[in-house]
Amino acid sequence: MKKTARRGLVVLLLVAVVLGGLGFLAFKFAVNGEKWATLRANLHLTEDGSFVAAGNITDRNGEILAQTKDNERVYNDSERVRRSVLHIIGDTEGYISSGVQTAYKTQLTGYNPITGLYSLKRYGRGNDIKLTLDSKVCATAYDALNGRKGVVAAYNYKTGEILCSVSSPNYDIRNKPSEETIQKNENGKYDGLYMNRLIDGLYTPGSTFKIITTASVIENKADISEWQFECNGETVIDGVKITCPDKHGVMNFEEAFTKSCNCAYAALTDEIGKNALTKTAKEFGFSKEFSFGNAYTDASVFDLSDAERGDVAWAGVGQYTTLVNPYHMLTVLGCVANNGNAVLPYVVSNVTSPDGKILKEATAVTESRITADVANTLKTMMRKNVENNYGDGNFKGLEMCGKTGTAEVADGVKPHSWFVGFSANENCPVAIVVVVENGGWGSSAALPVASTVMNEVFKSLS
Repeated sequence: MKKTARRGLVVLLLVAVVLGGLGFLAFKFAVNGEKWATLRANLHLTEDGSFVAAGNITDRNGEILAQTKDNERVYNDSERVRRSVLHIIGDTEGYISSGVQTAYKTQLTGYNPITGLYSLKRYGRGNDIKLTLDSKVCATAYDALNGRKGVVAAYNYKTGEILCSVSSPNYDIRNKPSEETIQKNENGKYDGLYMNRLIDGLYTPGSTFKIITTASVIENKADISEWQFECNGETVIDGVKITCPDKHGVMNFEEAFTKSCNCAYAALTDEIGKNALTKTAKEFGFSKEFSFGNAYTDASVFDLSDAERGDVAWAGVGQYTTLVNPYHMLTVLGCVANNGNAVLPYVVSNVTSPDGKILKEATAVTESRITADVANTLKTMMRKNVENNYGDGNFKGLEMCGKTGTAEVADGVKPHSWFVGFSANENCPVAIVVVVENGGWGSSAALPVASTVMNEVFKSLS
């Protein structure tokens, strides 16, 4: 009896081990099946190490951006287009990890956890992906950057569709520099080459942050319509000097915004305090990562926990330790333009099987952030800022609302140049972010880029 019991126990243990092994294998398959199936070593997916079995990638107008032809992965005929969409399309080696060709490899190869790569075997290629991008607008943005480092992004704040996303530096995917050249990176030519600055970039915002500070002042200072301030070119808060490039004289709140007066905004920030400003920053999505297809953005940084009064004053101006992600800034603009509701940007419109069946279609996500009254007051101030400061001639017919920024980054280094804004024309509900790294004044570097791109967007949508 004892021998029988022992043998039964051994059998049960063996059964448990086998079942445990099968369970572990099933778990590993569920987690890694797609990776195993789409390894570049698989000859039915690759040829000479190049990923060639993926489906087509097109822009919103059906323009081919990447496709498989004669067992080769080929790209758009225009170098301007290829460079401009590089960080969205990505490469086949996975260096640009957030690019569609890496982040959406499963969809592009047609992999299914149940049927594996059956559709690839059946059709000879994977699924197609349609993007929200307009490749002509992207090429225009690439030209406008003119080789300078930075980012240009524009999106429809009603639908969430990203129409333009250009990150620089970039390269022509048909003629990629050698890895040795990239690693040498002479004169910093390839700094952050594989980084999509739209989602991975973090920049000191400069005066563009005054949009957030303005919202916080509106929310927390009931008598702001009666407020006045005299700027003499500098002010001192708790022993810390805040400076302006000009002596702006006596101003009301709206004039302080239009003149982008650091001294006035430092005084207002000191008055409302760091808790109020932090609360507003969180309402706008600071410290939050956003989903970008199958990738995530870096979170914008705003932390006044250890800040003294002078630090808080500089934070209200857009300096201190604050860092802003360009994708996040698009959502800030969309929130102001859209009555306090931010429609989150996305770039993949749909995934379609080779036989034309839509497998996945994008749906917009909306976040309610601030009240409509606060948003509309901001919108009015940003509109008057363009009318009275930058000039409507830069944005003909767009009813543009905007703000420049000149962000100090280090002693002896030219500041980053910003322009952020949106069109109030209902026929062109588009917001734009431009950052020219070390470009100098926002009005001299980023503003002309925004003007060129927004006028092209208007023409494209008309």
